[in-house]
Amino acid sequence: MSTLRLSYWTLSPEAYQGLIATKKALEKSSLGKPLIDLVWLRMSQINGCAFCLEMHAKALRAGGMPEARLDALAGWRVSGHFTERERAVLAWTESLTHVDRTHAPDEDYEPLKQHFSDAEIADLCFAIALMSAFNRLAIGMRQ
Repeated sequence: MSTLRLSYWTLSPEAYQGLIATKKALEKSSLGKPLIDLVWLRMSQINGCAFCLEMHAKALRAGGMPEARLDALAGWRVSGHFTERERAVLAWTESLTHVDRTHAPDEDYEPLKQHFSDAEIADLCFAIALMSAFNRLAIGMRQ
């Protein structure tokens, strides 16, 4: 493990508090904490953020998520442990996480409309954007 490069949260407190304000707003989302944590865990797997992986896996376990679902998350496309609603979210999560390659295609976006309101889709996009920021901060600063 590397040594922390910078304590970005104390060096840029206003910017950090903006991220925290977004996190607090998402806690009120009708998406629900378990689904948002599932998104955040999948993003952290893709981005390789050990700090965030531990935090979100722990939160999901504390919320009662079965170990088999956590174990299968990286292979969700071929696992029977996820609902169609979760699959839509995970596909969109991966699409936006890899937006440089995917360009957020309609085939990843359209299934969301079967399961979520427009406000929930907006919240999901904010959740994905927020975890992207947190992953990059934690990885870049060796948190």
